[in-house]
Amino acid sequence: MTDTLAQTEAVGYASHMATVTETLRTALERCGQTRYAVSKATGIPQSTLSRFVADGKPLRGENVDKLAVYLGLVLTAKKSKTRKER
Repeated sequence: MTDTLAQTEAVGYASHMATVTETLRTALERCGQTRYAVSKATGIPQSTLSRFVADGKPLRGENVDKLAVYLGLVLTAKKSKTRKER
């Protein structure tokens, strides 16, 4: 896994994604590694990764963290528009 993917491509398409799950799924599909390799590197079972990508089954919190770290993704707060005072 290269830092280039995580810091450029992931940021590019993450801004268009609605959820963390969709961002992780897309980053995993585009990382250029097999699910087997990702499984070995993260400790997340290959079957779990396959169900996550193919069937949309959500990951447990600890697996979200492991996958995000492996892919080099960091959650950041989106600046919200301030509401006008009435």
